[in-house]
Amino acid sequence: MTDELTILDNSFLRQFETKVEGKLAKVEYASQEKKIFLTKLVIPEEIAEDGFKEMFLKEILGIIKEKKLSVVPTSPQIAGFLRKHKEYKDLLPVGIRI
Repeated sequence: MTDELTILDNSFLRQFETKVEGKLAKVEYASQEKKIFLTKLVIPEEIAEDGFKEMFLKEILGIIKEKKLSVVPTSPQIAGFLRKHKEYKDLLPVGIRI
């Protein structure tokens, strides 16, 4: 696997996606005003090796930060990632704690 991921923001399907080894990994979302709700993380077993999930989510959170949006993690997996990585705490809307 490469260390460089190309993430596509597929606004039609409302998901961030990347292809690795021919498999599609994605984070589904819904957006409302200046918030993006990360609702579902899908990583095929074949590419779910150590570190891929973290690298994938870090890239997506970087895109969201560039767009100056707040993140509301409704997926337990993504909420767990944000709990573990306090450096993304500033992306949460005021009043949201995880």
